[in-house]
Amino acid sequence: MKTKSASDKIISAFAYIYMILFVIVAIIPFMTIISTSITDEQYIRANGFDIFPHEVTWAAYKYVLGRGSTILDAYQVTTFVTVVGTLFSMLITTMMAFALSRKEWKMAVPISFLVYFTMLFNGGLVPWYIITTKYLGLHDSLLALIIPYTINAFNLLVLRSFISGIDNSIFEAAKIDGANEFQLLFRIALPLALPGLATICLFYAISYWNDWWLGLMLINERELYPLQLLIRAITSNISYATSSGSNSSIAAASIPEEGVKMATTVLTIGPIILLYPFLQRYFVKGLTIGSVKG
Repeated sequence: MKTKSASDKIISAFAYIYMILFVIVAIIPFMTIISTSITDEQYIRANGFDIFPHEVTWAAYKYVLGRGSTILDAYQVTTFVTVVGTLFSMLITTMMAFALSRKEWKMAVPISFLVYFTMLFNGGLVPWYIITTKYLGLHDSLLALIIPYTINAFNLLVLRSFISGIDNSIFEAAKIDGANEFQLLFRIALPLALPGLATICLFYAISYWNDWWLGLMLINERELYPLQLLIRAITSNISYATSSGSNSSIAAASIPEEGVKMATTVLTIGPIILLYPFLQRYFVKGLTIGSVKG
């Protein structure tokens, strides 16, 4: 085995120190959020935020989870939308990316340009709302939280680039053996594009899980509120109650405002963070799409 030189050891030491410092800087915000969510509100107002909890209390979690079925309903809605929406988006995006990656298809370049064009220009909020509600009928339904985000132009182009990097001779050999286009996609392209698929899948899952805007625009029935919109409504109501000059502010003074904000953050980011370790081994490779050719 080759022995490391002194310069290599110094560089490795600096690299390890840098990574340790980076990890600490990345963890501190999460520690602060968790600490604040279980720290007494009066202590926070008097001393500010800290990475370690003081005068531990679960009042913030009791307040948020005290809504019972409301929070559970919102979790069910968001979980359903995230799972179904991600699978549906991946299916449509993958098929379209594969089609646009086929160099022999004459319409691949024009349609790719149209997809890219939508990243630069759009019709605006009012036309989007009219088309979504009046013509597509997406209002007060779970489909309203899924269909508008079915295809993301950036994700589509990234996945197309990844599939385009697969050696075309593999597809030609499969065609000689009698494979059709669906077999080329599902039996050859998808297994070879697994890192890209995992990366785009994570992007779609995060997008669906964190979305509150579609619920705000298209959902009126509270039982269909996604989790993020319900959390936004709770924190907005608390902020209004604590800042108003009415008698209700007296009762609102006992509400752990900062603790509730942090507790809702913990409850909403937890599930999506747990998804990352399962996709982490593909994630780094997927982010290097197009960086190396040959």
